[in-house]
Amino acid sequence: MAPPVRGLKGAVWQKLKSAVFDDFRKEEEWKVMLLDDYTTKLLSLCCKMTDLLAEGITVVENVYKNREPVPHMKAIYLITPTKKSVDGLIDDFITKSCSRYKAAYVYFTDFCPDSLFNKIKSSCAKSIKKCKEINISFFPYESQVFILNVPDAFYRCYSPTLEKTKEKDAVMQVMAEQIVTLCATLDENPGVRYKSGPSDRASKLAQLVEKNLENYYRTDEKSQIKAKTHSQLIIIDRAFDPVSTVLHELTFQAMAYDLLPIENDTYKYKTEGSAGKEKEAILEEDDDLWVKMRHKHIADVIEEIPKLLKEISSKKKEAEGKLSLSALSQLMKRMPQYRKEISKQVVHLNIAEDCMSKFKSNIERLCKTEQDLALGTDAEGQKVKDSMRVLLPVLLNKSHESYDKIRAILLYIFSTNGTTQENLEKLIQNVHIESDSDMIRNWKYLDVPVISSFAVQQHKYPRRDRSSEETFQLSRWTPVIKDVMEDAIENKLDSKDWPYSSRCPPTWNGSGAVSARQKPKGSSREERKSSARLIIFVIGGVTYSEMRCAYEVSEAYKSCEVVIGSTHILTPKRLLDEVKSLTKPKDMVSIKDE
Repeated sequence: MAPPVRGLKGAVWQKLKSAVFDDFRKEEEWKVMLLDDYTTKLLSLCCKMTDLLAEGITVVENVYKNREPVPHMKAIYLITPTKKSVDGLIDDFITKSCSRYKAAYVYFTDFCPDSLFNKIKSSCAKSIKKCKEINISFFPYESQVFILNVPDAFYRCYSPTLEKTKEKDAVMQVMAEQIVTLCATLDENPGVRYKSGPSDRASKLAQLVEKNLENYYRTDEKSQIKAKTHSQLIIIDRAFDPVSTVLHELTFQAMAYDLLPIENDTYKYKTEGSAGKEKEAILEEDDDLWVKMRHKHIADVIEEIPKLLKEISSKKKEAEGKLSLSALSQLMKRMPQYRKEISKQVVHLNIAEDCMSKFKSNIERLCKTEQDLALGTDAEGQKVKDSMRVLLPVLLNKSHESYDKIRAILLYIFSTNGTTQENLEKLIQNVHIESDSDMIRNWKYLDVPVISSFAVQQHKYPRRDRSSEETFQLSRWTPVIKDVMEDAIENKLDSKDWPYSSRCPPTWNGSGAVSARQKPKGSSREERKSSARLIIFVIGGVTYSEMRCAYEVSEAYKSCEVVIGSTHILTPKRLLDEVKSLTKPKDMVSIKDE
C-alpha cells in the first residue's frame, strides 16, 4: 500500500507512480530498480520498501556499484542525467552477451543533455525499451517544505571570490530549473514575484523561473500552453531577515536541531541504566507524535508528553506521579502491546529533556537578551535605549560558548543597522573571536550592513502588530516571513517592493482580490479548485522557524496552502560556518550535502 498522500511527499510519490510504475502495471513480473545518490534520497523521502514491493520492485541497487547480474529480470533506472549515472547504466549493457539485466527502462529526473543521450544511443540503444524524463529535481523534505539538489548554492550565490566568474549565473539557472520541476509536480504555473533589494539575486532568479516556466509549459506532453494558475511564487534573498537565522528558537524542532547533535535527521540517545545502549531515532513525518509536537513550544512539549504516557499507563494503573525514563522502560516490558507507542514517546521525552538541560544551563539567560535585541523592546514593551548595555552581560559571561556570543553580537549589529569599524574591532578582541571574526564580517556579502553607512540603509519590512497574540516571554520574535505570507494571501504586498516577473491572474494582482479567509463566490470557486498555493523560495537557506510559519499560516488561512523551500535547511551553527567560508578559495570549502 502507498503511504497516505501528504502534501509534497504525496505529490512526488503520485508522480513517480504515474510516470514510472504505471508503465509496468500490466506486467506481472518482478523487477530490479537502479538508483543513484540523488534518487536514493528522493525515494527514501516519499516511500518505503513495502511501497516499492507493491509496485513489483524486488531489489533496489546503487547504479554506481558493482552488482551481480540478474539476466532474467528487467531493470528500471531512475537516475539523474549526469555522466556518472549514465556511465553506470552503459556499463550494465556494454555487450549483449554479458548484460546484467534482460532490458532497461530508463527514467531521468530532469532534462538529459544531447551529449549523454547520444552516448547511450551509440552504446546500448538495443537494450533500452523506454527512455523518459520525469522532471523531479527537488527533495520533498516535509509535507510543505522542499529543498533543491544544489549543495554548494550558498557559496556560489554569495562568495566574493566568484564575483567575476560565471558561477553565479550557472547556479541561478540550475535553481530555476529545479524550482520549475516543483511547480510541474504540483501542476502549478504560478505568478512569479520577488522582493526587490540592494542585490539583484531575487529578481534574476524570478526572471529565470518565469522563462523556464514558459518553456516547460510550452513543451509539455499536452503541447499546449498552461494558463497561469491561482498561485503565487515569491522569491526572497536570505538578507531579507537575518535575525531569524541566529536567534535561539524554543519550539521543539527548531530547538532540537539547534542544540542537539542531530545529523541526517537522526537523533542518538542512550537507554536508561548503567549498561544503557545507544539507540537511534529518525525524526520523520511517519511519526505522528513528531508531527504533532514539532512546532509546539518546548514548555508545552515537556507538559504534554508525560500526559500522553500517563494515558497509556493508566490503562493498567502502572504509574503514579511523575514518570521517569526508567519507569517507562519497565512499563514497556509489562505492556508489550503499547511498546511501539511508548517507545516513540520515550524518544521525544529524551529529546525534550536534552533540550531543557541545555536550556537551563545556559540558553535561558541568552534568550532574554536575544529577544530584547531582535525586537528593540523588552518583555514589558519598553523600548531598548542602549543595545550595547543589553549585549555586554552575554559577552562577559564566561560560560557562554563563542558561537552564542557571535550570535548575540550579530543580533546587536542587525538591530542597530550596522556598527562602527572601531566598535566591531573592540567587540572581536574583547570576546577573543579573532579566528571566527569572518562569521560577522562576511555578512556584508549577503548585503546585510555590518559597518553602518548612511548610503546603505537597510529597508526594514513593516511588521504586523502581534501584541494581542499570546506568546512566551522568551519567544516574542516572529519570523518576518510569516508577515510576508499573511500579506501575500490578503493581497497586501506592495507591488513596488514586490514586483512581478509575470502576468498574474486577477485573484493575486489586486483587481478582484480574494482574501483567503473568505470563500470565493460563483465561478471563481471553480477556478480556484480546492485551494490556491503560496510558494515561497528563499535563496541561501531556510530556518526551522520559517518552515513552521508555513504550517501555521496554512492552518489559519484554510483556502491557501503555503509551501516553503530553499537551497538547504539552516541551523544557526551551519549558517555561521557557511558565512565564514565565503572568503575562502573554492577548493578549500567543504560543502555539506543535505
